[in-house]
Amino acid sequence: MKTIFFPDQTVHDGTYAATIGFFDGVHKGHQFLMERLKREAAERGLLSMAITFERHPRQVVQGDWKPEFLTELHEKLKLLKATGIDVVVVLRFNRQMADLSAGEFMQLMHDRLGVRMLLTGYDNRFGHDRTEGFEDYQRHGQEIGIEVLCHEALSLGEQNVSSSRVRQLLKEGNIEEATQCLGRPYNISGQVVHGEQIGRTIGFPTANLQPDDNLLIPQDGVYAVMVDLDNGMQKPGIMNIGTRPTFNGTNRTLETNLLEPVGNLYGQRLVIHFIGRLRSEQQFPSAEALADQIKKDKAQAEEMLGKLKGLER
Repeated sequence: MKTIFFPDQTVHDGTYAATIGFFDGVHKGHQFLMERLKREAAERGLLSMAITFERHPRQVVQGDWKPEFLTELHEKLKLLKATGIDVVVVLRFNRQMADLSAGEFMQLMHDRLGVRMLLTGYDNRFGHDRTEGFEDYQRHGQEIGIEVLCHEALSLGEQNVSSSRVRQLLKEGNIEEATQCLGRPYNISGQVVHGEQIGRTIGFPTANLQPDDNLLIPQDGVYAVMVDLDNGMQKPGIMNIGTRPTFNGTNRTLETNLLEPVGNLYGQRLVIHFIGRLRSEQQFPSAEALADQIKKDKAQAEEMLGKLKGLER
């Protein structure tokens, strides 16, 4: 897959069937869209192209907006590459682009990116006022020379798969359904920083994670996780997200206790994969009572993660 950052780099090598979107999470709905894009491209003798954004358009036009992303750009590009499309164009979105109408933006796609067929998502809107829809895109396409097709939604259960649905599931702590929508466990990344070392005092040292900016953090609670270490190893663990009410905490922290000791993790970048939710965070009457519960959490996590390994075999 070739990655092009536009307008710094330009497309020179052919004509394309394209789709456009932010593709946050590259979930099963996006994967479904990319499969159809590849089929439509092959039928027309075109290459396949996904057009996405370096920054979310709302970060440009609404400066105080606080995003909660499912994927950072580098991970999104890795996931898009796994779909097998030919080219990803990353738009360095700016105010000038934001002011383009849908027709003007489609003209840019035709003239500068070689787009000859556009496959739009069922709920996709683009252009500065976002008031135009599929029929308008078809009309612009006929004038410009772009065939426009609409792609249907992918449903799991009674709801469509979407980035907003995945975010809501994670905010509810519904890891199982979020995993089904994504087609993989949700993950966050960040650096291990010094904390208050409370876990060490009760026999369960933890890695205190400073998550990367703008990533969605699941609902407070205790989770079974798999952890990618700097050295390429992956280890099982449990993560507590919350304020540590047993110790009268007030700041939200993300603390991971690995089921297997690995030594000093300070300064390392970790990737945390959420496998399942064990329980809500709660206040215990004593540190000893909390320690007893953590032992139960670890046993439950070992069982859950053991089943996962069995399925992978």
